[in-house]
Amino acid sequence: MNKKLLTLLTVVMTGLLFLGVGMLVAADVPDEILIQNTYPKDTKGPVKFSHKKHSADYKVACTECHHVMKDGKNVWKEGDKVQKCSACHDPEKQEGKVLKLQNAFHKDCKDCHKALQAEGKPTGPFKKCNDCHEKKS
Repeated sequence: MNKKLLTLLTVVMTGLLFLGVGMLVAADVPDEILIQNTYPKDTKGPVKFSHKKHSADYKVACTECHHVMKDGKNVWKEGDKVQKCSACHDPEKQEGKVLKLQNAFHKDCKDCHKALQAEGKPTGPFKKCNDCHEKKS
């Protein structure tokens, strides 16, 4: 086999491998996530979050939300286990630089939507609580 054909075959096979792994990882992610409020003075209902829309349709990088912080840097990478936010973000209090759970959610969601609006891009709600939170049952 000549070198060019072998190189081309290697590139194509590598691409197919990455595509296959990506599809398997994406298939393991739920389309929608219900974020339950676990705050001590919870007055709002849960938030339905469309994971599929954000990751597939809007192309939001996984590391925009998922993180494992070490020495001030996010070392989490796609394919790593995703732990619950409350594993690090306490629902009741801020611990050092680690925001309490409610503030961490609001910072990620609201700040991203505000930035999109400032850029003149379409975005989701972020001003009124009930635009995201369902009515508490």
